[in-house]
Amino acid sequence: MSDSRLVRGTLLLTSATLISRILGLVYFFPFLWLVGKQGAALYQYAYTPYTILLSISTMGVPLAVSKFVSKYNALGDYHTGRRLFKSGLLLMSLTGLVAFLALFSFAGPIAKLIIDNKATTGNTLADVTMVIRVVSTALVIVPSMSLIRGYFQGFQSMGPTAVSQLVEQIVRIVFILAGSFIVIKVLKDEIAVASGVATFGAFIGALGGLAVLVWYWKKRKAHLDEQLEQSTVDHQIPLKDMYKELIAYAVPFVVVGLAIPIYLQIDTFTINNALRDIGYELEDAEAVYAILTAHSHKLIMIPVSLATAMALTLIPTITNSYTSGDNDELHGQITQTFQLLLFLTLPAAIGLSVLAAPAFGSLYGLDDIELGSRILRWYAPTAIFFALFSVTAAILQGINKQKFAVISLLVGVVLKGSLTYFFIVNYEELGPILTTDIGYLASVIINLYIIKKYSGYSYGYIAKRALLIGIFVIAMAISVWLVRMPIEAFIAGGYNKGGSYLQAILSLIAGVVTGGAVYLWLSYRSHLAGQILGNRFKFLKRKKNAI
Repeated sequence: MSDSRLVRGTLLLTSATLISRILGLVYFFPFLWLVGKQGAALYQYAYTPYTILLSISTMGVPLAVSKFVSKYNALGDYHTGRRLFKSGLLLMSLTGLVAFLALFSFAGPIAKLIIDNKATTGNTLADVTMVIRVVSTALVIVPSMSLIRGYFQGFQSMGPTAVSQLVEQIVRIVFILAGSFIVIKVLKDEIAVASGVATFGAFIGALGGLAVLVWYWKKRKAHLDEQLEQSTVDHQIPLKDMYKELIAYAVPFVVVGLAIPIYLQIDTFTINNALRDIGYELEDAEAVYAILTAHSHKLIMIPVSLATAMALTLIPTITNSYTSGDNDELHGQITQTFQLLLFLTLPAAIGLSVLAAPAFGSLYGLDDIELGSRILRWYAPTAIFFALFSVTAAILQGINKQKFAVISLLVGVVLKGSLTYFFIVNYEELGPILTTDIGYLASVIINLYIIKKYSGYSYGYIAKRALLIGIFVIAMAISVWLVRMPIEAFIAGGYNKGGSYLQAILSLIAGVVTGGAVYLWLSYRSHLAGQILGNRFKFLKRKKNAI
C-alpha cells in the first residue's frame, strides 16, 4: 500500500471512529441528565469487564485476520483467506457464546470486587450484577462481526468497518436514550433499571453493525469470487496449521487490545476502596470514578481514535511490505505513521488539557467543574501515551515481533497494578492518572527500542518532526491561554465565583478557534501540513518561495 493509500485508509477509519466517539460523547449528556453520576458509574461498571471479555472472545480476530489475509493475498493466494473466513465464522460464534455464559455466570463475583454490600449510599451489589449480566448478551454477536471486519481489512478495504462502526454506534445510542427516557420519564422507574436498559444497547447496536456487514458481503461477493478464481497459488494449508498461525497472530492482538480495558479495570477495582480507606463516602468515591472513567475518558479517547484507526490500517500494510522484503517502503510507512500520529494527536491532547475547565463545564455542567477540570487537565496528555502504544504495538505486529508488544504491556500493567493504590492514597483523584502514565510510558519506550532493533528504523527524522510539532503546540497552548484569561476573569467573575455556563461555552469556542487557527497557520506556513498529509491534500502544499 502506498503512502497515499495509507493516509486514505487511516483518514477513512479515523473519520468513522472520530464520528463514533463524538456521538458517544454527545449522547452521554442527555443520558447523564437522565440517570445522574450514580447511573453513569453503574453503566461504566458493566462496560469495563464486558470490554475485557469481548477482547478475549474475539481473540484479536479483526487485526489477526487482516494480517493473515493480507499476507496470503500478497502471495497470490486468495483461497487460504476464504477458507479461514468460512471456518472462522463458526469458531467466533462458539467463542462468543462461551464468553457470554462466562460473564453472565461470574457477574456476581465481579460485582463484589467493585462494590461491597455494606454501603448505605450509591449503587447496590444487585444493581452492578444486573447491568453486567445485561451487557453480556452482546458477546453473542460481536465476535462474528469482528471476523467479517477483519476479512475486509485484509483486502485494505476499510469502508465496511467504518460504516458498520457508525451504524452500530447510532443504533446503540438511539436505543440507550429512548430506553432510558421511557424508563425514567414515562414509567417512573429506578435509575438502575434505566442503566440496565442502556447496557442492553450494546446488543441492539451490534445487530445493526452486523446487518451492514452482511449487506457489504452480498454486494462485494462477486468481485471477491473473481479474485478467488484468479489466484496464482493455493497453499492448501490444513485447518490445524491455519489456526495455529492465526492464533500466533491473535494472542498478541488480544493482549494489546486489552491494554486500556485492563488499566480501567485496575482503576475500577481500586478507586472506590482506596478513596474510602482515606475517608471518602462511597457516593463521593463513585463521583470521582465516574468523572475519570466515563466523563474524562470519553473526551480523551477522541484524539486516540486516530491511533485506533491507524493501527487497523497499518498492520496489513506493514505486513505486506515486510513479507515482500521492501525495507524502504516499510521505513517510509513507519515514518508516515509517526508523522500523522504526532501531527494530529499532540495538539488535540494538549489543547484539551489547556481547555479542561471550559470543556468540562460546557459538556458536563458547572456542578463538578473544579474536580472535573482538574482530572481532565491531567488526564488529557495521557491520550498521547495511549496513541503511541497502539501504533508502536501495531508496527511490532506488522514485523512479526508481536511478543515484545505483549512483554511491554505486561511491564506497564505490573507497574500500574502495583502503584495505583499507593498513588490514590497519596494523590487522591490524580493517582490513577499518574500510574497510567507511568505504565504506558514504560511500554512505549520498550516498543520503540524493539522497532529500532529489528527493523533498522532510525528515529532521527521523526525526532526533528516531533520537535517542530512540539514548538507549534506550545505556541498554540500559549495563544489559547491568552484568549481564555480575559473571558474567564471578567465574565461572571470566574468559575469559582459564580461563573456561568455561557462563560464556559464562550471560553471553549474562543480557545478552540484560536488554538486551531494558530496551529494550522504555523503548519501551513512551514510546509509541515502539506508534507505530512501528502498529495491527497494538495491545497496544503505551498510553493517553497512563499515564505
